[in-house]
Amino acid sequence: MITLGIETSCDETSVAVVRDFEEILSNIILSQLVHAGFGGVVPEIASREHLKAVVTVFEQAMAKAGIGPEDIDLITATYGPGLVGALLVGLNFGKGLAYGYDKPFVAVNHLEGHIAANFIMHKNLPDKHLTLIISGGHTSLVLVEGFGKYILLGQTKDDAVGEAYDKVAKLLGLGYPGGAEIDRLGKIGDRKYFRFPRGVIKENSFDFSYSGLKTAVALHVRDLSDLELEAHRADIAASFQEAALEVLVVKTVRAAEEYGVGAVTLSGGVASNSRLKDLMLKKLSNKKIDFYFPPPDLCTDNAAMIAAAGYMRYKLDGPSDLNTNAIPYLKLV
Repeated sequence: MITLGIETSCDETSVAVVRDFEEILSNIILSQLVHAGFGGVVPEIASREHLKAVVTVFEQAMAKAGIGPEDIDLITATYGPGLVGALLVGLNFGKGLAYGYDKPFVAVNHLEGHIAANFIMHKNLPDKHLTLIISGGHTSLVLVEGFGKYILLGQTKDDAVGEAYDKVAKLLGLGYPGGAEIDRLGKIGDRKYFRFPRGVIKENSFDFSYSGLKTAVALHVRDLSDLELEAHRADIAASFQEAALEVLVVKTVRAAEEYGVGAVTLSGGVASNSRLKDLMLKKLSNKKIDFYFPPPDLCTDNAAMIAAAGYMRYKLDGPSDLNTNAIPYLKLV
């Protein structure tokens, strides 16, 4: 079965073609660079950029896959969570294609798409595993008992970890998005330069908090002169990153042991972070727990994961109603 996926939940316009949940024929991703000047995503601009790009990205995905509309068996698109205006662009485009070409349509939960990314890449991934979904908008620890069967163990109480990265990057004058730059500076800075707080690491729960860490960094930066900030920018980035990631690793490993899973996956944009993967691999290897993560192009928002999740949803539940609307605050469970 050939599945078309469409993803426009935030600031990436993506269209992909996937065959049978296994082979990615194309996965075109167009990132909206225009938001860099604003220090964050501007919802109205994001919607307009999606409108300008979606047809072209669709044509590129079809051309790279070497297929025509008649070859598509299933059309899928993200319907939440995300920015409502942005979601509507991809969702309505997908529904229009499904109606026009008389194809079945499946509306996909963006978070389930991130979970599906690991199923695409790792054929030996057990149905039961623990996944950490980490991005600019989400920080969730989820027990997966099989595709479509999820138990939410913990989530952020305030800022998502990726959001904290972007805000700290702005404080350090690194621009937007700042995750990759903090990751780079973290390799050369002193991780022990400053002991920033670890959010709710001692609580007997699997929830997270990043507002206190973000505030602590802001107060520290405020007290530095321009020369001191320049001299210690990498140290602050490294110290912040260590505090942010330690909580993720500690809680994920503890949950894996408590729930008796033999595998852990990362998904979402922050899953590309090199320090996080190093820390997680070390801790999980010591516990004899397998560790999986997607390649970078499947960590960021992308349509291949939406196509894969939509394909599995179609197998489980059949097609969605074409009256399905965008749900910006859609939950996974």
